[in-house]
Amino acid sequence: MLTVQDIADMIDHSLLRPELTREEIQAGCRVAQEQRCVSVCARPADVTLCAQELARSAVLVTTVVGFPHGSSTMATKLFEARAALQDGARELDMVLNIGRLRSGELEYVEEEIRALVGAAHAAGALLKVILENAYLSLDQKVSACLISERAGADFVKTSTGFAPSGSTLEDLRLMRATCSPRVRIKAAGGVRTLDDALAVRAAGASRFGATQTVAILEEARRRAAEGRL
Repeated sequence: MLTVQDIADMIDHSLLRPELTREEIQAGCRVAQEQRCVSVCARPADVTLCAQELARSAVLVTTVVGFPHGSSTMATKLFEARAALQDGARELDMVLNIGRLRSGELEYVEEEIRALVGAAHAAGALLKVILENAYLSLDQKVSACLISERAGADFVKTSTGFAPSGSTLEDLRLMRATCSPRVRIKAAGGVRTLDDALAVRAAGASRFGATQTVAILEEARRRAAEGRL
């Protein structure tokens, strides 16, 4: 039987929408604390604020690098990552260079991921690699998973949530089958209900991004009380 906390332990509460105000970011941090999520996933400019809001809680601060298109230079991504880590981020969700991957420049993609892994791990943080599967062929998804694992990434992640489509169960199963158990899988885009959360868990994801965190966990509590979780 699952517990409500098992579901909460999968959630990076997403605070990435561009229109969010300072007050909405603070409110999102309160939600993550109250719901006992793993982390908030915040915009880079909000990392310091989130770190302050969450300083007395177990909720981690995650932020994004090269978001949402992955097309920044390697040096820019490294600068952004190191700044975020100094500001208090404990996990980094980096968008790989989609165009370079689609061009077959796999050595470049691997070198970039390896550099970001080095920066994250030196600070005791985790690195998730966002593949942005909406733009990739099956072979490119497999290559991205293999490259990410070779470079030392902790997670591979389906998407930013800002592309034409988000995570699919097929992609999650492919990613789980391609990566060794050392690399965890994160779903992003489209996980809005408890049933969605249970489906991505069954497909191999151990983490997912969500904006509907309260609704998901309220439904989990209701089902748990009925013995149906």
